[in-house]
Amino acid sequence: MSARAPRTLQGMASARQIHVGGVPIGGGAPVAVQTMTKTETANLGPTMDQIRRVAEAGADIVRVAVPREQDVEALKTIVRDSPIPVIADIHFNHTLAIKAIEAGAHCVRINPGNIGGPEKTGEVVAVAKRHGTPLRVGVNSGSLPKHLRDLEFSNPVEALVSAATEWVELMHRLDFLDFKVSMKSTSVPNTIASNRLLAEKIDHPLHLGVTEAGTKWTGSLKSAVGLGTLLADGIGDTIRISLSTFHAEEEVKVAWEILKALKLRERGPVLIACPTCGRLQFDMDSVVAEVERRLEAYDDPIEVSILGCAVNGIGEARHADFGITGAKDSAMIFSRGEPLRKVPTERLVDELFTEIDRYYERGKTVVRDDAQAAEAAAWLAENEDETAMTPERLAALEAEAARLDEEDSPVDGRRFTRA
Repeated sequence: MSARAPRTLQGMASARQIHVGGVPIGGGAPVAVQTMTKTETANLGPTMDQIRRVAEAGADIVRVAVPREQDVEALKTIVRDSPIPVIADIHFNHTLAIKAIEAGAHCVRINPGNIGGPEKTGEVVAVAKRHGTPLRVGVNSGSLPKHLRDLEFSNPVEALVSAATEWVELMHRLDFLDFKVSMKSTSVPNTIASNRLLAEKIDHPLHLGVTEAGTKWTGSLKSAVGLGTLLADGIGDTIRISLSTFHAEEEVKVAWEILKALKLRERGPVLIACPTCGRLQFDMDSVVAEVERRLEAYDDPIEVSILGCAVNGIGEARHADFGITGAKDSAMIFSRGEPLRKVPTERLVDELFTEIDRYYERGKTVVRDDAQAAEAAAWLAENEDETAMTPERLAALEAEAARLDEEDSPVDGRRFTRA
């Protein structure tokens, strides 16, 4: 076991790489997004419907529970028809893991805490070798091996890492390297600490998640804190958000927002919106909701900003491809820091998307009318707070300060350059 390779902005670089179907995991590949179906796997119609929805939402991989023989039978059809690779999730019964491999699963997850020990793991590995199927060794704080359960109470991080490293060593003794590892806890600090420690010990791909994270609201926050911290550290090759929801696509959306926030992957538009305050003069909540809904129709990673007032000009969002800032009766559309046109507030969203559509129709070229841009700039000047520290004003103040320092210098006028 050796150190991990350097991180790149395209992905988290474990030194080793495996392939789940056609999806590379580790070794510098982009961080893969996965989720798990919420249906009974043998109930083929709803299961396939959900797989198609998560694939459309951006899942790279999907996992299905396989607790029964009928689920194995269904797995054959699911693997054949799924638009994305399928992982079979196995607990307790190692024979189901073997049958899932034989059914064509692109990867099989086994739990060291309940799969039945090294001998039964060896049987699974032997079949995985024959079929070229990767495995995921999934350690959970709630199902650690018996000999580590006392340690779990005194040092849960050490217990998790010990369980993972013991099974990595077993895989090595079995001469099997085609696997990834996960260590999940309901505790965010324990998840962070254990994965940091394990990343120093092994070079195999790591799957990240906060297990049983909670509802869409609390679970998303816990996952963002835990996974975001690790990903920012350069740790993690594939992620799953675990939420108490029957809509698996919601997990996928949260995963993508985490990756987009860290600039690790791009998918679809990025919406920036100010937090609002007492200066707000229009119904920004409904505007933001409508813009977000309509942006779902666009696949390109366009950046759109919504500012609730003109107090800070457009300096805070000058990098956005398109943006809007409004007042009670009128508003302005801008692009990359430059005003485009003034519009009535009630037409703000429609006119914004008129500009966006025109941009794509012209081959990603911003269409600008000088007269309309001048009218918008005049409106902005009338509504802008002249005391606000916009980036433009801050730059001007810094330039002025530098000029004054030069004039006050005791060697003013005696500057020279060497030939």
